[in-house]
Amino acid sequence: MFKQFLMVVALTFSAISVASEPVDLTDPYKMVRQVSDNTFQRITRDQPLIEKDKEHLRVIVKEELMPYIDYKYAALRVLGSHVSKVRSIKDPAEQKQAVEDIKRFIDVFQDYLIATYAGVFTQYTNQKVEFGPSKEFAGQDLVLVKTKIVEPGKPEIKIDFKVREDRGGEWRAYDMVAEGISLLDAKQSEFQGILRQQGIDHVSNLLEQKSKLPVQFRGEGGNE
Repeated sequence: MFKQFLMVVALTFSAISVASEPVDLTDPYKMVRQVSDNTFQRITRDQPLIEKDKEHLRVIVKEELMPYIDYKYAALRVLGSHVSKVRSIKDPAEQKQAVEDIKRFIDVFQDYLIATYAGVFTQYTNQKVEFGPSKEFAGQDLVLVKTKIVEPGKPEIKIDFKVREDRGGEWRAYDMVAEGISLLDAKQSEFQGILRQQGIDHVSNLLEQKSKLPVQFRGEGGNE
């Protein structure tokens, strides 16, 4: 299931456009479209480098995609109730260490996303992405940007991107819902048992190991 989510996010953030343009972070709908355009153009432009070394896809993901994903907020959402437990720790030294553990998880989660998206981009074959209409978003801090993936001979895949406005008025994606299933909910469910039984440090170590694997598309049971 996670493989399918990642394939969709790669496709949606890789739509074709005729010209690169600065990303407008004040408009969630424009932001998603422009990040799509710029990422695909970078992949096309850097094909000679990618063919020599697939690790270059990490660079593209880090520079073109990650600035527009609120990975910190997403990581905290994945940790869920673990964050509130840390806030309730009374011992200052223990709480300080717990906060440091969360900061490490956020950093590792970012590297994990970079590695995973880079692997998914190796599978991009120019599928078509259609965007839903823009809507009025004044006064809101959460918006759903609707898209669908269209490929001849296959059913359409409907996607909702959850985009969040930060305190500075800038919008970034933090979650996606494919056919009614949330990516963050899926990862939270996957990690909660491990967090309870083995702790956040163990989860961070697992993600760190996966993020250091060579870039390639692993599918189910691999770099997920």
